[in-house]
Amino acid sequence: MTDAVIAPDALEGLVEALRRREFRVLGPTVRDGAIVYDDLETAADLPVGWTDRQDAGTYRLARRSDEARFGYAVGPHSWKRYLFPPRIRLWRARANGGSPAIEEEPLDETPLAFVGVRGCELQAIAIQDRVFTGGRVVDRDYAARRAGAFIVAVDCFEPAGTCFCTSIGTGPGVSGDYDLAMTELLDGEHRFLVRAGSEGGAEVLAELTSRGATTEDFAAAEASIEAAAGKMGRTLEVGDLRDLLANNLEHPRWDEVAERCLTCGNCTLVCPTCFCSSVEDTTDLSGEEAERWRVWDTCFSVDYSYIHGGSIRPSGRSRYRQWLTHKLGTWHDQFGSSGCVGCGRCIAWCPVGIDITEEVAAIHADAR
Repeated sequence: MTDAVIAPDALEGLVEALRRREFRVLGPTVRDGAIVYDDLETAADLPVGWTDRQDAGTYRLARRSDEARFGYAVGPHSWKRYLFPPRIRLWRARANGGSPAIEEEPLDETPLAFVGVRGCELQAIAIQDRVFTGGRVVDRDYAARRAGAFIVAVDCFEPAGTCFCTSIGTGPGVSGDYDLAMTELLDGEHRFLVRAGSEGGAEVLAELTSRGATTEDFAAAEASIEAAAGKMGRTLEVGDLRDLLANNLEHPRWDEVAERCLTCGNCTLVCPTCFCSSVEDTTDLSGEEAERWRVWDTCFSVDYSYIHGGSIRPSGRSRYRQWLTHKLGTWHDQFGSSGCVGCGRCIAWCPVGIDITEEVAAIHADAR
């Protein structure tokens, strides 16, 4: 079975099937006034009947008039918090009476199942795959967490005011590698069109109570995705961004954005592809034990660009310019694609509402 239709109640069977396979099941749930990704004990943990309202610098939950399970865009979390955690221990060492003993942190190989991965997020995972496993050096922790991950992707039908995935070509429909992909349909009968994208996905789908998909189901799914594409809150001019930004490094717009930017790093922390990190060494009070931890960092930090003699990006202007030109420009040189997937998180979660689509449009306007 590669395509089928299931009722909302069958999502409980999906969670159970994944848990029987000893996956740690993760998905969207409501907590602390936002839709976040966390452990799902049952399908009842999903944000049933909730949506979000997002714009530059604003995020609010709101009740829907239906019981949609995935009737929202994206929240502050991305799946990188599980594949590339904010803080992990790398090793620990003991003095051991003058014969130091170093113990490398064992890998966490708990199989992960992600439920509710949007098209933009699926592309973000693919980008981080290239960053952490596509080069000469493979990040062992990321590779262990990524191996065997089961992905249940969901087509987006409720984009936020900050979304621009259609500009990037990453959504709202799902494309890429997944195990199962679902389209939630609310036209009359509340149902899910489910497509299997792997052998493991087909096996799980076969265990769910379902019926065969009809041409009407496929037509409704296509119409839902097309409607979402027409409701994007933002657009981004992407044509020649790499050269545009490289040729405008002294554009006055960098000064204008620097007057507003707090260099807080929120944009990099919520971004599903940013991967800057640093290391912290700690020692206990006795001096007998020490640990090294890897932690998320950001190019907005003064210390991140510190070399002998001081920071090479001491101003907010230089740090914002570095972030944007790398994300939309030189990322192509390193990884063969843009570092942006159009999810809009950096716009919604910027405390002062800086909008990268506006910044790019302003530089574009002067370049014409």
